[in-house]
Amino acid sequence: MRRTVQFLTAVAAATALGAAPAHATPATATTSAADRPGPGRALGWEPAPSAPWDVTAGQRCDFAIHGEPVVDEVVQRVLDRHPDGSPKRVAYKGDLVVRVTNQETGAFHDADASGSAIVEYRTDGSQFWSVLGPVLVGVGEGNLDRGMYLVDGVWTLFISASGHRTVTMAHGTTTDICGLIA
Repeated sequence: MRRTVQFLTAVAAATALGAAPAHATPATATTSAADRPGPGRALGWEPAPSAPWDVTAGQRCDFAIHGEPVVDEVVQRVLDRHPDGSPKRVAYKGDLVVRVTNQETGAFHDADASGSAIVEYRTDGSQFWSVLGPVLVGVGEGNLDRGMYLVDGVWTLFISASGHRTVTMAHGTTTDICGLIA
């Protein structure tokens, strides 16, 4: 039920922002075979795999951390493009579990970051995220203390061109991942 609510809310948000939901996109004679839905794939949705990552001690946690997806079924759909053709607004959804490991001790936490989001990529390099559900957020500078968080609920994230992060919660929680694996 949670996945259904997340998907329906993401579709409602996409519609409110001027995009048609994926199921409303008509298939036409000019639709290529690559754009047609296949098993588990709706028209217009493409895989958006997450790469493993490493963060040195002091950037997020007091110790070095490694993140690696253990479940990654995230897909993306470009809703709008800038005049140069680059993505302007992109919807993301799908199951994502990231194992965040303390590289000094080996302690880890599997973070369910399976939220849905619409991300606006701005020409100045900043980003604005409208999110429903859990997403991992690393903070160096921002309105949260330095750290790695699982932010869950209904919330927004503004990432400035310089990397400053501002999380604004409508309703939800933050979980300190650094504290869980210290």
